[in-house]
Amino acid sequence: MGKRTLVPIGPYHPLLEEPEFFKLYCDGEIVKEVVWETGYNHRSIEKICESKTFEQVFYVVERICGICSTSHPFAYANAVESIPGVDVPIRAKYIRTIIGELERIHSHLLWVGLAGHFLGYNTVFMWAWKYREPVLDMFEIITGNRNSYAMFTIGGVRRDIKEEQYPQLEKLLDEFKPKLDLITGAVMDDPVLHARLKGVGVLTAEDIHDFGAVGPVARASGVDIDVRRDDPYAAYDMVDWKVITAQAGDVFAKAEVRLLELYESISIIRQCIEGLKKEKGGEIKAKVKEIPPGIGIGRAEAPRGEVFHFVKSDGSNSPVRHKVRAPSFTCIPTFRRSCVGGTIADAAISLAAVDPCYCCTERMAQVYNYSTGKRIMNAAELIKLSQKRTEEFKTKFLKG
Repeated sequence: MGKRTLVPIGPYHPLLEEPEFFKLYCDGEIVKEVVWETGYNHRSIEKICESKTFEQVFYVVERICGICSTSHPFAYANAVESIPGVDVPIRAKYIRTIIGELERIHSHLLWVGLAGHFLGYNTVFMWAWKYREPVLDMFEIITGNRNSYAMFTIGGVRRDIKEEQYPQLEKLLDEFKPKLDLITGAVMDDPVLHARLKGVGVLTAEDIHDFGAVGPVARASGVDIDVRRDDPYAAYDMVDWKVITAQAGDVFAKAEVRLLELYESISIIRQCIEGLKKEKGGEIKAKVKEIPPGIGIGRAEAPRGEVFHFVKSDGSNSPVRHKVRAPSFTCIPTFRRSCVGGTIADAAISLAAVDPCYCCTERMAQVYNYSTGKRIMNAAELIKLSQKRTEEFKTKFLKG
């Protein structure tokens, strides 16, 4: 790296709510190279799922990410249900979609608020987080919880939305719309934000393809992809909506896409409520006796983009292999392209623009000596060591 200056961001940093490490190698104020290190937060989610029943796994994957606590159950349900070919009832599809879109609204508002805070616009921060409250109220009305909703089950949903709750939900949506207009106008029409965010952290369509980025990050660069349309699930092919894209690929475009997606989410929820009215008395869960041997793949469009679950069944009541890939794992590396050539001052907001979730990126490839760079053991060796130690502990405590 020559005489370049190293500017570390993380693994513990005011910008990063979870441990992650970015090394910015700079020439003066200009970022020349970025190195990303992950694996500081390892919870062994996939391995835990293999020791749970198919039904219990919903509660585990719901806790991969607090903000996306429906997206992972959505993708997992799609994967498991694809093995026996479950036909989910129409009413359950509408309810699943409502939960998914409410989550998109609260996630995008949370991002807008944090982005405003990073830029010193704490008014935007306070507005966005205040206006999330009626969204969380809707979650509480439907599920009893403001987060971790525990709504999904194999074949449908656990709880119905009652007829007397429709007016409550519609009233909250009516009240939320002008607030959304206010915050969208505040962001989209502010000349200071235009000056600060346009041309910053640019990702081209080619960059998106190179890194495999997804979600609003991809759509802000003109890449027209969305799992809800491209691989329809739940009620997304039963309602009218459009995929929002922008062309600039900068931080402002990413904000634009997320804000305009909120209007689509409101429209989708309204149509699903109307669908529920027509499906009065319908079933909310298909009967599934067992999950036969096979492999299932499930995709869902989380607020951050495509979340992917792979599930393998051997016919028992637990998955023998469960693999998860969250959108942040593909979007975060774009930092190497969006920040290089920019200033240190732009690095933080360029990183925040992809809406990174670090707890979704838990991966461990090898253990090495940080000082010498010498490898100590790889992932396979680490697993063997863990298994050996587990047997040692079992023997010790059983004898004791």
